[in-house]
Amino acid sequence: MRNYAFSLIIHVAGIVMLAVGGAFAVTQNLWFCATACGTLIIGICISLYRMQTRQTTMMQRIVECMKNNDLSQLAHAPFRDRSMQRLAADMSTALRNIHSHLDEEEAKHQYYENLLNQVDTAVIVCYPNGQIDWMNKAALQMLDNRNRLPEEILSALKNKQAVAQLPHSPAPTELALSATQIQIKGKTYWLVSLKNIHTVVEHTEMEAWRKLIRVLTHEIMNSITPIISLAETLSERSESDTDTHASKQMKQGLQIIRRRSKSLLEFVENYRKLTRIAPPVKTDIQVKDFFEDLKQLFADPRITFNCPNTPLPWKADKGQMEQVFINLIKNAEEACQDNPSALISVYAHIADKQWKFTITDNGEGMLPEVTERIFLPFFTTKPEGSGIGLALCKQITVLHSGQITVTSEPDKGSTFTLTFPM
Repeated sequence: MRNYAFSLIIHVAGIVMLAVGGAFAVTQNLWFCATACGTLIIGICISLYRMQTRQTTMMQRIVECMKNNDLSQLAHAPFRDRSMQRLAADMSTALRNIHSHLDEEEAKHQYYENLLNQVDTAVIVCYPNGQIDWMNKAALQMLDNRNRLPEEILSALKNKQAVAQLPHSPAPTELALSATQIQIKGKTYWLVSLKNIHTVVEHTEMEAWRKLIRVLTHEIMNSITPIISLAETLSERSESDTDTHASKQMKQGLQIIRRRSKSLLEFVENYRKLTRIAPPVKTDIQVKDFFEDLKQLFADPRITFNCPNTPLPWKADKGQMEQVFINLIKNAEEACQDNPSALISVYAHIADKQWKFTITDNGEGMLPEVTERIFLPFFTTKPEGSGIGLALCKQITVLHSGQITVTSEPDKGSTFTLTFPM
């Protein structure tokens, strides 16, 4: 391929020379020569046009690459001219820079999107009219993949309210609402965050109880341990004393101190379990198989298990969930022990994209003031209860992002309901 400048000079010089020769041939009535000169001039013009087309083709190729976001292509000079090659190299460099910049922006976009999808707060970007432009996974679960904000939330947003209620939910759900107005490329957006107040309160309450129990058990165990050790030492030394009435009383007293101290130590150790719950390791659980395993543990014909015939899995920590269901079913059995026609039903179903489990019995039931405190640590209605079983169930459920509730009537029975996101 020839040098562009040299080719251009040759073409222009050829046109000038042929034009002069053609004019001279016309003045001399040399029509054949004049016609030949005209034909050659046309041929040179066509060649010059083709040279220009090569440059235009290069430019069009670059533009098409940019339009189709195919920025990995390189520009090729149509001539070996230094200026043309430099221009092609500069265009290739510009394409590579744009491609690199877009890759960086895409990487940032993916990073921030994944980051926002990991938080449990619902984050939504919407227009002032409520049309949703983007939302994270927590918002998708909360709003069920809507394309507009619910009117109740939009109204609270416009009225600058801090709390809104999510409509069409299985239970009234109050949401803490926070919004910021932003401008992007001349367009107005609302950056909205929604947080389930009930969930926040449960997590805060659970953490407060764990801290309290941790402090109490630490202090009690630090005091009880040396008492047990001292009682055992004194009891051993008293064995060598004479068998007097005072010696017998001292031995009995030391044995009582040691026995009660050990009982208190075991009592405190039970409460320490509430502060040692490991984060759940969730796996796909087939509910039908899960219920079959529970049947092996409770071979009581009064207990029935029912679940939908669905391949959809339940994501949960199987070991922790077995502990929850065992506690609840045992409580139901104890509540029905005086009922000759006792029935206990364990039922699972899917509703509102959530797994719901109910454990229902027709036992003695509970008073309203009992159901309000039933999940609090230390609270129990059993003479020999420790008050940690249901508190443990609630903590495990909350760690699974679920909810546990109870409804009960005296002499009619109780129903415990567990709800987990799919």
